Amino acid sequence: MEPYRVKIDVFEGPLDLLLYLIKRNQLDIYDIPIALITEQYLEYIRIMKALDLTIAGEFLLMAATLMYIKSRMLLPSTIEEEEEEEEDPRMELVHRLLEYKKFKEAAVRLSHQELLERDIFVRPAQEIETKEGEIEAGLFHLIDALRDLLRRQKVEDLYEITAERVTLRDRVRELWDRLQGVGEAVPFSSLFTPFTSREELIITFLALLELIRAGILRAYQKDTFGPVWVTHVATS
Repeated sequence: MEPYRVKIDVFEGPLDLLLYLIKRNQLDIYDIPIALITEQYLEYIRIMKALDLTIAGEFLLMAATLMYIKSRMLLPSTIEEEEEEEEDPRMELVHRLLEYKKFKEAAVRLSHQELLERDIFVRPAQEIETKEGEIEAGLFHLIDALRDLLRRQKVEDLYEITAERVTLRDRVRELWDRLQGVGEAVPFSSLFTPFTSREELIITFLALLELIRAGILRAYQKDTFGPVWVTHVATS
């Protein structure tokens, strides 16, 4: 019998991950410590593969780019290159990140703009209300929260996980039933307390991702890189 495998599309890209790592480590985007970022980036790739998330080719291409830049920076400069002031191999990546960051911030501003012209800005079918001070938790925040949980519970090596004989559909229904009648947000960690095996922890995480992607649940933080909270999205 083949193991039950789960495939959920990743809804953030490689540049999002790099910006997340830069912000989390409080780094200067113009002076990225490429060895550190490459190591952390590859760790996230390994975790996403262990979770059986569908990783787009762009993630692997960026991994190759980071390793190439790292190797370039490890090579000793020749006298000719020093005289010609060889361009920093990180600069192309920095320009891409700055350009992406600019457009991403513009998209956020537009999403919060007052919808005055319905023929230009289309109102979504359902809006998720965000209270002041709340920070939406993305995929990488959730992966960090799961990793912290696994460390606290001393679960075995994450990278060897294979989810077998665990039904994603049942776990999705359980989470939905559990949070539907709860008026307040609950800590991320509380969703995993009844489960002891690593397979149950991982399938619960995947079910949570599916419900967030469907707009049924939302995850947020009250402080930057603080604990993650999960709540049911009220329907109108």
